[in-house]
Amino acid sequence: MSLRSDRWVRGDDEVALDSRVALRMGGAEVDARGGRAIIGIANSASDLNPCNQPLADLIAPLREAIAAAGAIPVEFPVLSLGEDLMKPSSMLYRNLLSMELEESVRSQPLDALVILAACDKSVPGALMGTFSTNVPCLLMVSGPRPVAVFEGRKIGTGTDLWRMWDERRRGDLSDEQWSDLERALTLGKGSCNTMGTASSMGAIGEALGLAWPGSTSIPSGDPRHVEVARHVGTRIVELVGSGVTASTQVSQASIENALVVLGGLGGSTNAVIHLTAMARRLGHRLDLSMVDRVGRSVPVIVDIEPSGKGLMEDLDAAGGVPTVMAALGDLLDGGVVLADGRTTAQVQAQAPTASGIVHDRDDPVDADGAFRVVRGNLAPDGALIKRSAATKSLLRHRGPAYVMHGADGVARRTGADASAPPDAVLVLSGTGPVGGPGMPEWGMIPIPAPLLERGVTDMVRVTDARMSGTSFGTVYLHVAPEGAIGGPIGLVRDGDLINVDADAGVLEVEVSDGELASRRALSDEGRPVRRGYVELYRRHVSQAPAGCDFDFLALETGQRPHLDEPVVGRS
Repeated sequence: MSLRSDRWVRGDDEVALDSRVALRMGGAEVDARGGRAIIGIANSASDLNPCNQPLADLIAPLREAIAAAGAIPVEFPVLSLGEDLMKPSSMLYRNLLSMELEESVRSQPLDALVILAACDKSVPGALMGTFSTNVPCLLMVSGPRPVAVFEGRKIGTGTDLWRMWDERRRGDLSDEQWSDLERALTLGKGSCNTMGTASSMGAIGEALGLAWPGSTSIPSGDPRHVEVARHVGTRIVELVGSGVTASTQVSQASIENALVVLGGLGGSTNAVIHLTAMARRLGHRLDLSMVDRVGRSVPVIVDIEPSGKGLMEDLDAAGGVPTVMAALGDLLDGGVVLADGRTTAQVQAQAPTASGIVHDRDDPVDADGAFRVVRGNLAPDGALIKRSAATKSLLRHRGPAYVMHGADGVARRTGADASAPPDAVLVLSGTGPVGGPGMPEWGMIPIPAPLLERGVTDMVRVTDARMSGTSFGTVYLHVAPEGAIGGPIGLVRDGDLINVDADAGVLEVEVSDGELASRRALSDEGRPVRRGYVELYRRHVSQAPAGCDFDFLALETGQRPHLDEPVVGRS
């Protein structure tokens, strides 16, 4: 068996000797004969990221299993992307993490990777980078955090916080209650316990064949994670020995299965961007037409926040993602091989029957599906709405624009002196990939305070930003092209009539092409040049329909990833 790592460690020249010394000093048992795979454990645990902290507990069982299977485990740290503390958005650094993983593999003697990730950008960023190296990989996540209890009822991460913030703004939640909520939410580590982006990406990992079936819904700290780690450690060595690569692990059918699972879960809109970017790193196709088709043809069958009422512990009790796959039945390609070596059809046949929060297809949570793609003169390249988490009466609406630009504009125009009429369409631009920068999760624009006080709980919102996977409301997201690069959303003015119809796929502003052209001629599209990575990002990031990846990293459909191997000589 030919191994990448043998180019570093096999032989008796000074370079091989130096490589072996370095590895041995780190605890790796290597010798001059080579022939033993070196498995990287990419660890994103960090004290700055509570979602990823539990991953540190998985290192020891992973190491033991890899060594017992005859390979050499080596742990190394990677950038930890957490939603809570990274500003303006961890999305700004997803591509940086992908580059870090790609270059870590390229430059060092690694034959395969086990990725330890959790908070939502950690998973796609690490997988994108690994896909570009084309080495075999498996994924482990930390699992959802414990469920908080506030005033005698269970509350989900993110989703219930957004609801209670509106109660707080309306004056219905006292200072003491707000402090009690903070204490309730500070109860343990792990990712969001709703179907936010982290949970959605974990489920996608299972559907792609990269995360152990049933593993991603297991609560953080549960001893089952240790058993999964042992399975993963053994399996990754088997994958190296069988000669698979990332591009043989993940096929076009895998990508389409993942999209169907996402739809059945009523998962995060962010996951659409991530899955698109991941597919493009492997030369596979995923575009908005496919998203719309799945959104219209796949019912939401899992009753979980924010599209439903349950939490991740309920999904785990029902059998996790395998039960969801079984309930989706022939909507999935049964031939896709999953992380444990079984096919999707075999996992479906052996999964628990749908129960609890997992419904059968003939008794769905939402028969009309999770997503809709809309287009029009306001979004020529498309926009996305999470239909299953929207207010059904607002899915078709016509109203005057109430326009904001950037985070400061949102704060200024939604406060106590806001003048938006009740039928307004809230428009936020300048917050896309380039404008943010990094496309922050500002899309769930707060209801203007005077309207909130009058009992308004949802309004139509249109934005080139994203929103948290835990968010809800009638929000048209990812408008492309974004305002910062001259997209029409940046030309909308207060009072312009906007017409939206989710099911008809329409998002239009009732302004003539000539008037938009005149406004564009008068607009100042200049922006300050910044330094370092942020400037690199703004120059090379694609728009949302292409996954917000860098133009020099994505592949054309049909291409396959190829790792440009380094010269292994003196450093």
